[in-house]
Amino acid sequence: MRRKDREVKSADEIRGILETCKVCRLGFSDQGSIYIVPMNFGAVFEEGRLVLYFHGAKEGKKLLLLRETPVVGIEMDCRHELAAGNTACQYSYYYASLIGNGRAEIVTEPDEKRRALAVIMRHQTGREFTEFDTNPKLEQAVEIIRVVAEEFSCKCHSRDES
Repeated sequence: MRRKDREVKSADEIRGILETCKVCRLGFSDQGSIYIVPMNFGAVFEEGRLVLYFHGAKEGKKLLLLRETPVVGIEMDCRHELAAGNTACQYSYYYASLIGNGRAEIVTEPDEKRRALAVIMRHQTGREFTEFDTNPKLEQAVEIIRVVAEEFSCKCHSRDES
C-alpha cells in the first residue's frame, strides 16, 4: 500500500467501514478477462477471518464462473465526499475502502443459508429478521455465495485527518 498513512489496521475501524459499505464488487476470472458484479452483502468475522455472504439467482454467469474458478476479487468503498481546494490540484476525495481476494463457494447447507440471509438483512437494514428460520421457501429461492477473504487491505481518507 502506497499511502501507509491511510491504512486501516484496527479491527473496530475495519468493522465500521464494513458496516458503512452496502455494496461489494465481486470480480470473477472469465477466460482471460475479468467479470465484475456489484452486490449487496453481509459480513461476519469467524475465527478471525472475514466472511462475506451474497445472495442472488440460482443460475447465471457469476455462478458459472465461480464453479470454474473459485478465486474472486472483492472491492467495496463508501463515505464518499469531495474535498474542495482552491485549485484543481488541491481537490481530493474522502473515502473508505476495502480491497482483497478470497475463495468463493456456493452454500448448500440449509442452516448456513438461513444464517447467511439473516446476516445480509441485518447488514443492509440494521434489523433482525427471524422468518428465515420458519420459512424454508425463502432459503430455497436463492443461491448464497460465501467468500472467505484470504487477504485484504483497508484504507480511509477522512475529513478528520485533513
